[in-house]
Amino acid sequence: MSNTIFGIDLGTNNIKIFNQSDKKILNEKNVIAIINKNQLFAYGDAAYEMHEKAPGNILVTFPVHFGVIADYKNMQILLIEFLKKASKTKLKNAEFIIAVPTDITEVEKKAFHDIVKSCGIKCKDVLIAEKPVADAIGIGLDIKSATGTLVVDMGADTTEISVLSLGGIVLSQLIHLGGNKLDESVISYIKKTHGIDIGKKTACALKETIGSAIKLDEPETMVAYGRDIVTGLPIEITIDSDLVYEAIKENLNSIVNNIKIILERTPPELSADIINHGVYLTGGGSLIKNIDVLLEQELKIKVNTCETPSESVVKGLMQMATDSKYRPLAYTMKVKIYN
Repeated sequence: MSNTIFGIDLGTNNIKIFNQSDKKILNEKNVIAIINKNQLFAYGDAAYEMHEKAPGNILVTFPVHFGVIADYKNMQILLIEFLKKASKTKLKNAEFIIAVPTDITEVEKKAFHDIVKSCGIKCKDVLIAEKPVADAIGIGLDIKSATGTLVVDMGADTTEISVLSLGGIVLSQLIHLGGNKLDESVISYIKKTHGIDIGKKTACALKETIGSAIKLDEPETMVAYGRDIVTGLPIEITIDSDLVYEAIKENLNSIVNNIKIILERTPPELSADIINHGVYLTGGGSLIKNIDVLLEQELKIKVNTCETPSESVVKGLMQMATDSKYRPLAYTMKVKIYN
């Protein structure tokens, strides 16, 4: 086994890299800023600061969309820079394990494998892991047992709903609905009700600061800035949590309905386990206030949350890479091991 092992979770909004040698997680925005069409200007958190603020000669982009690599070239540049930042040692002969969504094509999965192989690192090996499996391991579940587990990973562009048992995935559904869609709903709702156009960062801040999955007894408020669509002038407005709730409730109900569909398709014996142990909620989208309360009300099942839901996948990857119990759950693209 290599002394240097990296776990990589390429998310739409954030990239997470776990370096086994120093036990640290690099968690930065998965964004790149290119100047004059072909020169790297900034990446990560620094590039995100330029998002929606950059002049015409600086292009700020997110290389991953809906859980898959959409911009291979820029993702490759980003990955090389992030790996250099995450490691103080040489990357040669390092071993990598990278998470991929379950419900994507083999070609899309191979792109995750190839992006590491093509970085010019001369790595020892690149292993693939199913994201829901890594997710469950990262939050401390023993998925090798014959116990049914339901994991809901709410990401930026997607939500992955998976039932696991005996180290494998029994059912899984990837829906194109996540935190970014909620932000867009906030933007549209404020434009419709107040005639004010706000930016994506402002919408995200509103969602994260005063947003709630259920209506609050005592609404919270936040000052936001935008542009009046009638006069075209900058304007300041106070937004309350009820407005944000109204903007995002339909999307959250859609996620709930998709979880119900998976539960309806789950075999009875596994359903009994899920009822006993509850639903496990992870992903950055699960940080929305009271999302666990909403799910418990709608599903009538206990909902379990974790401290750092956005990092559960990358933590699971490292256990899969270093623990012989979970090692067989990762595979190469040449020979895939099915349970």
